[in-house]
Amino acid sequence: MTGLPATEPRPARVPDVPSLAVAALYAELNLTPKPGLVDCANSGAHEDMDHALFVASIKAIAPWLRVFYAQGAQDAGHPESDMLRRLRSTGLACEQAMFSATGGVNTHKGGIFSLGLLCAAAGRLAAQGEPLTAATLCMTVSAMACGIVARELAHGRRAATAGERLYRQFGLTGARGEAESGFATVRRHVLPFWQHAPGDKGLHQALLRLMAVNPDTNLVSRGGLEGLRYVQEYASGLLACGWDNRALRAMDKALIARRLSPGGSADLLAVSWLLAALPG
Repeated sequence: MTGLPATEPRPARVPDVPSLAVAALYAELNLTPKPGLVDCANSGAHEDMDHALFVASIKAIAPWLRVFYAQGAQDAGHPESDMLRRLRSTGLACEQAMFSATGGVNTHKGGIFSLGLLCAAAGRLAAQGEPLTAATLCMTVSAMACGIVARELAHGRRAATAGERLYRQFGLTGARGEAESGFATVRRHVLPFWQHAPGDKGLHQALLRLMAVNPDTNLVSRGGLEGLRYVQEYASGLLACGWDNRALRAMDKALIARRLSPGGSADLLAVSWLLAALPG
């Protein structure tokens, strides 16, 4: 016995998910080269966007991610099935902040949806005293988004949005389906292979894995199913044969020439970055 007073174990630090979400948006944006997408080198397949516009968008979105978290905590006593409805006004306000910062350009609508749900789910888990891990976060988002595809994409009225049209034509569920599945594409195809490699190599590998399997509605909107298959096969080929920055730059030129932008995979890359930063 040393006679020193016993010390209480320090409680585990709760991850700051809103801050991680902001960091994830910057990590995705700054990854360069990024085929078909806005990065530090060029605007990809987008004529109305550039790096500075995305920075302005992230700055506008960032405060709202804490609002999502706070509302998730405040409404933790309500059923998970009520959460989407309760979060709707916050989501619309966040989108309006984005549009105000970008002059009406949609830079991050998909990211707001996915990261907003993750932040709200984190607030809910924290308020309930539940462990906050990648698995519990994805399970909570899945429960909160349960039924969203049936309600918002598979209803009987005439398809009014791009998402509804693509669901009717091709059965693609987009960001809604990813949320309802608890980001199954990320959990199955990215997180088990996540690499904390030097520089951007791990992020590039994750992006290629996403582009190889993700039924990206952004690609289908721009290039139809042929465009989707082109990107999936290109990414799969690089993963199979090996790649470097030169190969990524060549892919970037090819996608720009075809006006193809894998924006859905970019959103899932930010989700992947956030989830990989959490325990479990």
